[in-house]
Amino acid sequence: MKAVIIENYGGRDQLKLVDTPVPEIRERDVLVEVHSASVNPVDWKVREGRLKARITYEFPLILGWDLAGVIKQVGSHVTKFRVGDEVFSRPDISRNGTYAEYTVVEENLLAIKPSNLTFEEAASVPLAGLTAWEALVEISQLKTGDKVLIHAGAGGVGGYAIQLAKSLGAYVATTVSGRNVKFVKELGADEVIDYGLQDFSKVLHDFDVVFDTVGGEVQTKSFEVLKENGILVSIVSPPNQEVALQKKVRPEYFFLQPDGEKLAKLANLFETGDMKPIVGSVFSLSEVAKAHELSESGHAQGKIVIKIK
Repeated sequence: MKAVIIENYGGRDQLKLVDTPVPEIRERDVLVEVHSASVNPVDWKVREGRLKARITYEFPLILGWDLAGVIKQVGSHVTKFRVGDEVFSRPDISRNGTYAEYTVVEENLLAIKPSNLTFEEAASVPLAGLTAWEALVEISQLKTGDKVLIHAGAGGVGGYAIQLAKSLGAYVATTVSGRNVKFVKELGADEVIDYGLQDFSKVLHDFDVVFDTVGGEVQTKSFEVLKENGILVSIVSPPNQEVALQKKVRPEYFFLQPDGEKLAKLANLFETGDMKPIVGSVFSLSEVAKAHELSESGHAQGKIVIKIK
């Protein structure tokens, strides 16, 4: 099969398109023919070696941890899926990834692909959508009438977070660059801050939740917009505990734990039209380096998809 591998940590020049054997499955795995994958910041962070303290990888390594495709083989203990099922998944990040014509996924990380989405659209959902779900549904327990600020609303995670928050009945503010204001309004944002023109921490007040996807100064300023007992949840770095105590807010930080049942709940929101896919750009397997370059720029609108089949 064709796959994009790295043989060492490093820059985009490490990405190589090669022929490699189709992986073998274990008893609770399925073999998926990958129709589309997507690129997430974690892909190039792994490539650069930033996660090696957290996860030990063997080389050569296939990156990519989003997929939509068709099941070609099932393990002896698999009960929920069968050959021919159209599925999508955020696979286990400690195993070989999805920049490949075939990949292996544990049954409990799979869900049936929403029937109204193409493979490219479906591949854009799992990692970013599940990240938004964990932040807003599980950690923040967002409910009707809550006010939530979602940073970088035009990005993959941010765009799904806006839609998810609206489906939960929340009032949504978001920060974007000027060129993305119209885009996030179309996703449902109630209030849009162009960070080139306005300081969000001077404009927004009494928010129940801030979802930080940026970190740094943006995270520090986010304390200012929260009400007492509000929640600052980040996927970049743990918020400052001392400041949180002083401001009487709850700091949260998490690293996504994928789950097929949660993904099936997300799939339902796409089936009903409460959420829509956000595919910003599509690349081929031979163009993965270009896709990484776009992701690394921090200015991709929506999700970056790799079309494989």
